[in-house]
Amino acid sequence: MDQMAVMDTLRDCVTLLQLVKQARDLQSQKKRLWVRPWLKRRSDKSVYNNLVQELSLEDHDSFKFFHRVNQDQFLELLSLVEPLISKQDTRMRKAVTSHERLSVTLRHLATGESKQSLGYAYWISPNLLSRIIPEVCEALYQMLHTSHLKLPQTEDEWRRVQADYNNEWQFPNCMGALDGKRVLIGKPAKSGSIYYDYKSNFSVIMLALVDAKYKFLYADVGGAGRASDGGVWDKCTLNRAVQGNVIGIPPPSTLPYSNIVCPSVLVGDDAFPLRMNLMKPYPGKNLTPERMNFNYRLSRARRTSENAFGILSAKFRIFKQPIITSPKNISKIILATVVLHNYLRSKTPDEYRIEEQRGQQHQTGNAGQPEDAGAMRGLARIPRNADNDAKAVREQFMAYFNNEGRVDWQERMAPLH
Repeated sequence: MDQMAVMDTLRDCVTLLQLVKQARDLQSQKKRLWVRPWLKRRSDKSVYNNLVQELSLEDHDSFKFFHRVNQDQFLELLSLVEPLISKQDTRMRKAVTSHERLSVTLRHLATGESKQSLGYAYWISPNLLSRIIPEVCEALYQMLHTSHLKLPQTEDEWRRVQADYNNEWQFPNCMGALDGKRVLIGKPAKSGSIYYDYKSNFSVIMLALVDAKYKFLYADVGGAGRASDGGVWDKCTLNRAVQGNVIGIPPPSTLPYSNIVCPSVLVGDDAFPLRMNLMKPYPGKNLTPERMNFNYRLSRARRTSENAFGILSAKFRIFKQPIITSPKNISKIILATVVLHNYLRSKTPDEYRIEEQRGQQHQTGNAGQPEDAGAMRGLARIPRNADNDAKAVREQFMAYFNNEGRVDWQERMAPLH
């Protein structure tokens, strides 16, 4: 009986070993599956090789709505980034073409659609899309930022910006409108509380300078959400460039039709400190009519930055919800949308009129106050002390706007004494 029991035990062991071997062989076969069978039919079944091709032939407006760029712009962008994003076919599978890579990336920026959903539409695995989208965004920024996100570096370039602000918004010596936003993100893996902000969201901070025509002159992205709103400007590279005057800022000049000499200034809201080169509104409610007029004139000039962010989020609806990817990739995505925004402003400014209206509606609530929407939130208004020189500059602008610099429409809307 003992011998029979031993034999039975040995047979059981052999059977168990055979089952383990079969399981390992099956697992090995699964690992050797280089690509899912249905993905091999991408060239016949994907949305790019069917719907997009039909739109390009039959419905140009829908093609532009699908990608946010028209066909000529798509091909121009493709010619710029193709050397950086194209891949070679292998014996195991065909590479995703550069056309498909650009198309799926623009679609992701335009809609904020998840990688899983885009993967089923484009017949591309979500894991591969997680590499494709940041790669294409980085290529777009690399090829466009030198011509479409250029901070002025000479006095002549800054004076052209100032002339536009004076002509369009009646604020002379203005070098641009400064604004900051918190862009909501999904919680990054193993990040602890680094990106956890004071409003109980996970976010990164974007700081931008905008010209009189809603184009971004400067964008800084990547500040962790835990950072203080008050310290964003202090740590910004633009602040150091302005303070060190290494970007060719024009010297103080006489305001039009007056003898008042004022420095070149940026305009911002209460999230920023008052400096000689940075103007902000007078605080408080019970202001004199003269100070109210100054605040209104400054707000008109600063509106360009609010509208630029509104246009950006209306055009690229990825900003309508928290962005789910790594912080490094989020910076690439945001900078890509910024250079694309400027690219489209340069190429087809007339087509942006609808987006301008949407941007203004997006940024203004029923009561006329700024309104946060989607995944972009304004920075907190923080009271700060200012030196006397900065206060004196603001007083000079206030005096100018209420005397020599007063305009006809200001007479009609001026508060009653």
